[in-house]
Amino acid sequence: MKNLKKIGFLVLLMTFIISCAGAKDTARTVTGKVESIEGGKDGYTAKINTDQKEVYFATISIVNVGGPQNYKQVKIGDVISVKGEFWKNDDENHIKVTQIISVK
Repeated sequence: MKNLKKIGFLVLLMTFIISCAGAKDTARTVTGKVESIEGGKDGYTAKINTDQKEVYFATISIVNVGGPQNYKQVKIGDVISVKGEFWKNDDENHIKVTQIISVK
């Protein structure tokens, strides 16, 4: 019985450690100039060029920014700052925008 409790505890501990190790902080803030815009179903994807010469494809949708009150349409040439979930696809940087910080 003691061994069964020890094995159960070890399995639980290993599960916890593996789940914590798999969690990654993917939040990122990106600021740059809008180079192009591609319309989508409930928003758009803006190609953002940063001062560090990095290119990000920012998916901006009404749902992901928390509703129409937080949604803003940008224009080519605007400088925007956005925050959201980052991921890399092949050699492309992508960000699912959860907050539009500023548009200038």
